[in-house]
Amino acid sequence: MPRVSQPFDQRCLRTVHLVPLTAYDDTGAPDLDAQAEHIARMSAAGISAFLPAAGTSEFHNLSTDEVVEQVRVTCEASDDDAVVFAPVGYQVQHAIEIGERSMELGADGIMFMPFTHPYLCDDGVRDYILTVLDAATAPALIYKKGDFPSDRLLLEMADHPLVVGIKYAVNEMNQFRRTVAMDGGRIEWLCGTAERYAPFYMLAGSTGYTTGAGNLCPHLTLAMHAAFAAGEYAEGMRLQELILPIEEYRARQGDSYNVSMLKFGMQILGHSFGAPRPPQRRLTPAEEREIATLLEPILAAESELRSELVASGLTEP
Repeated sequence: MPRVSQPFDQRCLRTVHLVPLTAYDDTGAPDLDAQAEHIARMSAAGISAFLPAAGTSEFHNLSTDEVVEQVRVTCEASDDDAVVFAPVGYQVQHAIEIGERSMELGADGIMFMPFTHPYLCDDGVRDYILTVLDAATAPALIYKKGDFPSDRLLLEMADHPLVVGIKYAVNEMNQFRRTVAMDGGRIEWLCGTAERYAPFYMLAGSTGYTTGAGNLCPHLTLAMHAAFAAGEYAEGMRLQELILPIEEYRARQGDSYNVSMLKFGMQILGHSFGAPRPPQRRLTPAEEREIATLLEPILAAESELRSELVASGLTEP
């Protein structure tokens, strides 16, 4: 059922944004039951912002219908107060269709994925964003991962009533800091490169960050965000140090382990999510053994923290 439409409160973006892995069954089709169970687990752990079918969710390997189904399942399986943003990209009509259908199913907004088109310029990117927003009329995040959209265009887009935030994934901290300062607090600026860079983005003005590692250790990453938001930097860096081995492994060879490493982690946790679709990397048996060893202390720390939170009544059993 579509959620009740309310004015969008940007404060709900000031948290950890999970990009949930996409579960596949033995035939390689999306396993929607496993997906729903995963979203419910993440909600119970405290995740309140979801970016289903986005980058780590294999956006580029999913059909239009599959993207919309991932959004639907996430809306239905997450808590009522969670926010769900549907990814849009490729051709303009493709983006509009996903945006319109997702909003009808209860999504809270859309996220413009990084532009993969050749021959880009700010003028063309502006036309694309405005065309989609005119049709979908949805609160929007813009994901920056390259030269376009430029920071100048992002600041221009911040004046648009539907643009609520930027997922910034160009790790130039001085550039980011200056851009956030020029915005003057109109929209939310989010770290788009996860736990490895989140502390530095938050110091420079980010209010939240995206996570893939949170699929495996949601309590650890939420605690890390809470520590930095509270100015408890030593504790935040301690928690980051626990999570870093996941992020450093995913970043190997041009980030090509991004999805496959996490999917194997889900298998270790007892949840079958299937292998990622080509051209995502498949793991060798030696890599699987390496990942299992790497994850052991992280998953132990996650389990310990979860037990502490359950005992104190701060999370669901």
